[in-house]
Amino acid sequence: MKVSATPSPNFNDRREDVDMLVLHYTGMISGEAALQRMCDPASEVSAHYMIWENGDVVQLVGEDKRAWHAGASSWQGDGDLNSRSIGIEIVNGGHDVPLEDGRLSPFPKAQIASVIELCQQIIARWPIVQTRIVAHADIAPARKRDPGEHFPWQQLSKAGIGLYQPKSTTAKRAVSPIVPGDMGEPIRVIQQQLASIGYTIEATGTYDEDTSAVVTAFQRRWTQDIVSGHCTAFTLAVLDAVTKLYADASSSSATSV
Repeated sequence: MKVSATPSPNFNDRREDVDMLVLHYTGMISGEAALQRMCDPASEVSAHYMIWENGDVVQLVGEDKRAWHAGASSWQGDGDLNSRSIGIEIVNGGHDVPLEDGRLSPFPKAQIASVIELCQQIIARWPIVQTRIVAHADIAPARKRDPGEHFPWQQLSKAGIGLYQPKSTTAKRAVSPIVPGDMGEPIRVIQQQLASIGYTIEATGTYDEDTSAVVTAFQRRWTQDIVSGHCTAFTLAVLDAVTKLYADASSSSATSV
């Protein structure tokens, strides 16, 4: 992994200790355009690292400083995630710059290899537990979609970066798809489960736009072939499994402290 430095002026001092890692895609026409934007003082945007398609890494902000990558966001009850996270931008057009046929541009193998190596180094330097390794969409579901449903979370998890639930999960709740506008106790349970994982959501019992946005973010990471914002039986089965996965991981982290 080749690492170079292109300092960005867009940073300030942290207000919290580092305990999170946030992964993004750049969502721009090119890496050059993204790098220029993150180094432009007028943009007020930056990240700690950017990873090119060929796997080369650029460091823009020191890990001890507060880069401006997360924006208005929250996770597991915490806000000001810029102060407590390290942000990695991965060069990829994503939903904003898809391929000509409309598909999302894949992440090259060399790029993902560097993502894995860099993430492994970061979590070795900082006390970042697995439940605090997140997508930008996880922490800002109403605004963001990155790094998208084409990002290989399973491959990262096998390398010790973030949690993953196998696709072999079977449906336990035989239900019709739950869609915006639905109401009742089952909706409240879904909202409570999503909140227990870390998503910011109120247990109102109404499947509103905010709930749909959070479910969509959940699907982009956990049911990548089904990204609808609606809760199918399969989505609910995966939600059950991920809720337990995060509860077990949190319990294990607390015990090891």
